[in-house]
Amino acid sequence: MAVIKYQPFYSHASRVYNLPGFGPGRIDREYLRSLGVAAEPSGSTLQGLERGSEVFARRFSERTLIPLTEFRLEEADIDSVVPEIHNYTGRCPALTYEINPVRGCGVGCQYCLVTDGVHEQELVAIDNYHLYVRTLLERFNGPGSDNANHYYYFSPKTEAFQEATLLSGIAHRVLQEFIDHFERFPASRARLFVASKAGVRHLEYRWNGVSVLELFSRLSDRMQFNTSVSIMPDAFRDILEPYAAPLSERLAAVKLCRDAGIQSNSALVQPIVIPYLTREHIEEFFTALSGAGIINYKPEFLTACMENLAMLGQYLGYFDKGLEKELYDAYLSPSNADHLKQRGRTAPDRAMSVDAIRRMSAFTDTLGMSVSICYWVRKQLGISEEDIPLVNRNGFQCLGYQRRLFPDVL
Repeated sequence: MAVIKYQPFYSHASRVYNLPGFGPGRIDREYLRSLGVAAEPSGSTLQGLERGSEVFARRFSERTLIPLTEFRLEEADIDSVVPEIHNYTGRCPALTYEINPVRGCGVGCQYCLVTDGVHEQELVAIDNYHLYVRTLLERFNGPGSDNANHYYYFSPKTEAFQEATLLSGIAHRVLQEFIDHFERFPASRARLFVASKAGVRHLEYRWNGVSVLELFSRLSDRMQFNTSVSIMPDAFRDILEPYAAPLSERLAAVKLCRDAGIQSNSALVQPIVIPYLTREHIEEFFTALSGAGIINYKPEFLTACMENLAMLGQYLGYFDKGLEKELYDAYLSPSNADHLKQRGRTAPDRAMSVDAIRRMSAFTDTLGMSVSICYWVRKQLGISEEDIPLVNRNGFQCLGYQRRLFPDVL
């Protein structure tokens, strides 16, 4: 099928390629020492940083750092698609099936957990993906199935509501499959879990005369919408999320959902840039979330392979060399080398992470907000159920799954 070019729903004045005076450098031992970084990274860590510096310079020169604003429609052999289970730790609260109708992503996050911030692949949208969703729902929650508690996560590997899924109608058709499913099987124990950086323009986009928000409202208490937001300087966020909605637009989207009766009071707070996590910024950020009606959040610190960290550090250093130094101090110590998330991405220093969670929760407790946390973080940081319950007082668990969406779960 033909390639479809588009204008992004959102973009930012500051772009990777137009930062005055910015150019890629080399992150090596000499540079780290010149910054005053206290950590003495291992040889393999330094090799990763140096290799990442070279890749960053090449991609900057070739202008391949952010996605092209185009996508190609493709049809899949639905019968050959193997269901993907979203269960990195083996401790997810209910079996969760992934909904990923796009290969690649048009948002272009430079820290992307799926691609390590690389967006050079062609963006491909699966035009008949809704038929796969139909078969998935019938297989696991239709007549003759076990009809157990199942979440369907839209979408862990790409943005659910980006230009490729909206302009093509794929997102609308996927949502319609859930609506049709519940009309056919009112007792279905399927629940839709949406995690998204969508802004108002995304949710109000109409395909065949119907908006995403209107489809949400028809799903009502069978779904939840979790906004995905980050704690970092605004200018830094604009660079790292080139085609994402601004924070204010994401929180406005949350309010739209709440006004439409949609479960939308939990947030994925990721990534969190630890050097920026001062008391002032904690209070400012979570006060804004609380004002939008958020009562629960799942904190997730920036994780990165060393190649990716070399790029992210340089972006941060453009705005504040002191924050860049603190970033490297939080990640590069050999004692932190085994603090790895899925796909070998390094998380920040454990003690710093625990302290950050405690400082966030101490303030958010005053706002009546609860914290949910995944099993991997709990295990890595030694966080007990006394500190953060598996299912917290507001009914959220792990990634922010709302357990009360299932009638027999407290």
